[in-house]
Amino acid sequence: MSGHSKWAGIKHKKAIVDAKRGKIFSKLIREITVATRIGGGDLTANARLRQAIERAKEANMPADNVKRAIQKGTGELPGVSYEEVVYEGYGPGGVAILLSILTDNKNRTISEVRHLFERNGGHLGGGGSVAWIFEKKGLITVDSNKYSEDELMEVVLEAGAEDLKKEEDTFEIITSLSDFEKVKKTIKEKGIEYNLAEVTMIPKNTKKLDAQMGKRLLRLIDAVEEHDDVQHVYANFDIPDEVIEEMEKE
Repeated sequence: MSGHSKWAGIKHKKAIVDAKRGKIFSKLIREITVATRIGGGDLTANARLRQAIERAKEANMPADNVKRAIQKGTGELPGVSYEEVVYEGYGPGGVAILLSILTDNKNRTISEVRHLFERNGGHLGGGGSVAWIFEKKGLITVDSNKYSEDELMEVVLEAGAEDLKKEEDTFEIITSLSDFEKVKKTIKEKGIEYNLAEVTMIPKNTKKLDAQMGKRLLRLIDAVEEHDDVQHVYANFDIPDEVIEEMEKE
């Protein structure tokens, strides 16, 4: 996952900055509303809703916005009905891309997303074309210069983590869905600071790209992530750190 997790962390930080523009709020509101509609408004019983609200807090979204989104999900307030859709495709260099979509108009969304792919050197595929490459897991990242591998290993494996590995200056902690909350809670209780903690789609294999192809791919991912209906973008790329750091400055 080298490169991939670093890019995820950068996008996470950018999302918090983007909250100043209000753009991230609309995506979070959709996610909170749908999570509530599917799993109910009880945070203790709805892990998806808990994670969405945690992201909303990180983005400094007003509590009233969160409350209204939940009320739309429970039906207490009227709201738009969003449908969950997964799109699959390929980016430059044959990188597999999986999109999580919340839309009120599938025909419009797929047309617009297809245009973004084609304009940026990629193409959409059929259902099942790349989904098999990804597994839903919990991912927590920690700076490797703050903690030793031994002390972190002891904490996370005892808490139920599946794997711990070092990628450049980051430790990646992988968990099952059922153990994600427990591992995250244990890390917090031990006073360990993490950069990113989320349920995500982890690729089983990665495509190594050179600098030129890596820049093309990241531009496609940026363009797709800007679309209002796209909630999450997952991809199996491995790009040199210097390319990611260069793109971060743009």
